[in-house]
Amino acid sequence: MNSLELDMLSRPRRNRKSAAVRALVSENLLSASDLVLPLFFHEDEEDVAIESMPGCTRWSLAGLLQEAGEAHSLGIPAVILFPKIEENLKSSDCEECFNPQGLVPRAVRALKEAHPELVVMTDVALDPYNADGHDGLVREGEIVNDETVAVLCQQAVAQARAGADIVAPSDMMDGRVAAIRDALDSEGFQQVSICSYTAKYASAFYGPFRGALDSAPKAGDKKSYQMDPANAREALRELELDELEGADMIMIKPGGPYLDIVKTVRENTALPVAVYQVSGEYLMIQSASAGGWLDRDKVIWESLLGMKRAGADLILTYFAKEVALRLSAGGQG
Repeated sequence: MNSLELDMLSRPRRNRKSAAVRALVSENLLSASDLVLPLFFHEDEEDVAIESMPGCTRWSLAGLLQEAGEAHSLGIPAVILFPKIEENLKSSDCEECFNPQGLVPRAVRALKEAHPELVVMTDVALDPYNADGHDGLVREGEIVNDETVAVLCQQAVAQARAGADIVAPSDMMDGRVAAIRDALDSEGFQQVSICSYTAKYASAFYGPFRGALDSAPKAGDKKSYQMDPANAREALRELELDELEGADMIMIKPGGPYLDIVKTVRENTALPVAVYQVSGEYLMIQSASAGGWLDRDKVIWESLLGMKRAGADLILTYFAKEVALRLSAGGQG
């Protein structure tokens, strides 16, 4: 067979010829400082494996402190807290969400005392506290907006008073960012940041999370407040409003199926962009890997790198600790 030598000035493969050259020209690198670790916890004194999310745990307060400390020691700068509230504390008015002695304020105080340099983010939404399971108050079958926002403001102030560094409203009610900013400022919490869930879609990828917290709606769905998965331009409308209302950071949720939204938002804001690799994404990787169909470590890395490439500054992922551990051992890609 005759050899053929092509006459080409540009050969892109020259930049891929060795690991050292590939590292030299790599456009995006993952860092532990990019990561936020979501943590589930409850009132019980025992740590419990979460059936719907194999590999994840619903922590006791003691376990929460230890897990957060280990994450911080690996270079992960922040955790975000998701409580499982006892059924007897749930109500249609969600008053437990701003109880200063409630589970979340106690956890925040304990975390800031044990790990003062750790950034503690808190979820601002009513579904863990709501007897109806919705992110907003339900009145005659309707998720009401303005009445919900008033409660969210009380919740955010209670979390800030406990020591939260960042409050993250995930409810998708209209006007909540401005109202929360005003409530925080009026109570002297000007330094508490707001990371708004700017584009949170009414996604089927949240199922395992709702199993972890027993927070699924008792009736109906969340389509009247979370975004339609068919819509992209609507995210820019939400972005514009959040910027005007005083958000410090913005969130896209889910992550992997919405990388086009991440890229579009990144190109239209100077604010930091956070992306949440949600429970369904996590479980798909876990399940396919357990079946031997995927190389788990490589797929985790590729999925997170895709979010970084799309424009994410922060990535919320249940894989944060193991990725940070790999990075501490010198791994990258």
